[in-house]
Amino acid sequence: MKLLALDTATPFVVVAAYDGDRGFERVCETPMKHGEQVAPLIQQVLADAGWSPADLTGIVVGVGPGPFTGLRVGLVTARTMGFALDIPVHGLCTLDAFAIDAGIDEPFTVVTDARRREVYLATYEAAEPRRSVRRTSGPEVVRPAEAVTVGTVVGPGTELYPDTFGDARGPMRPSAITMARAVAENLVEVLPPEPLYLRRPDAVEMASR
Repeated sequence: MKLLALDTATPFVVVAAYDGDRGFERVCETPMKHGEQVAPLIQQVLADAGWSPADLTGIVVGVGPGPFTGLRVGLVTARTMGFALDIPVHGLCTLDAFAIDAGIDEPFTVVTDARRREVYLATYEAAEPRRSVRRTSGPEVVRPAEAVTVGTVVGPGTELYPDTFGDARGPMRPSAITMARAVAENLVEVLPPEPLYLRRPDAVEMASR
């Protein structure tokens, strides 16, 4: 097993190579550079692992929810590579990656930035096997004041809206290694590589006069 995992659903690009024992991850810390950074980061993690693209046995890609443009960059990249290499492409809800890394045994909530003074939200509970999580509601996009949360709230939404969600609590970005491990070990539901936009794009075609 040699997996490439990537996510462009948040302001940051995360990419990892994972073989079940070792993981190599690269992160673009400059926000909103998805198109410019995803290909170089893929090259770098493959070099870190000592692999060529032909060595890959599968690709894991975050399907959001996230903004239209950034999310599309990751999905198009993953699906194009999967087609060219004739290997499977697995989708993973980005909020699920946050949930796994939260490491909480009781029911809890993940919130991330959806812009427009809104958040993406999903609730979770621990599941079997160990380290697995099960999504109990969501994902959905809501205004912070209208959010219905369960238990501890984690994720970058807590940093943006502390008056609503309490003290900021991480993880604050998804881990591509976690995404690859989640698929390899069946820690969450695997989805088709289709985007979870949850709302219409900002740019739309003008209606005819």
